[in-house]
Amino acid sequence: MLKKDMSERIRVGDVMTRNYVHVKPDTNLLECAKTMIKNRVGSVVLKENDNLHGILTEKDIIWALTKKSGKDIKGIMAKDVANKKIFTLKPETPLKEALEKMNSNKVRRMPVVSNKKIIGYITMKDIVKFMPEIYEGSRAFEKIREETEKIQKSESALKGEFIEAPCEECGNFDMLEHIDGRMICESCRDEM
Repeated sequence: MLKKDMSERIRVGDVMTRNYVHVKPDTNLLECAKTMIKNRVGSVVLKENDNLHGILTEKDIIWALTKKSGKDIKGIMAKDVANKKIFTLKPETPLKEALEKMNSNKVRRMPVVSNKKIIGYITMKDIVKFMPEIYEGSRAFEKIREETEKIQKSESALKGEFIEAPCEECGNFDMLEHIDGRMICESCRDEM
């Protein structure tokens, strides 16, 4: 019970990054990429005079490289490709609520705003540091999903259906069938 109470009492303002990486909106993408690499981050906040103008992620830069092919990224400004639809949090928001908001909006990072000014930045990674049970839960879910898939494949094979998966004998990804309790490809079956 104590652990649950702690997770509900921790607020965004307690764990947010105050010294977040930011650039001006008219910074070119090459400079933004260099800034991300130098600071080992996957995004930068676009701000000017404490006013939030957007968030630029690695994905945004890759998108610009592919969609604006032929154009030098030095000539593309961050404000032209950054996500302008920004979801924000207040520093007093509980971490659990912040996580729910991130999940519902399908984002991994959010600026923290107070009095219409950006004061910090929080990422999913920051939240997982303080609520590791989130990560543990997702790992357990992934393991359950993998085991369920294995069972479904085995059931299909027992019915005489062919499935596509790695062969238990040679490891090659191929059409398999159930032979002597193992999932084996045609080549390995012929060698038996």
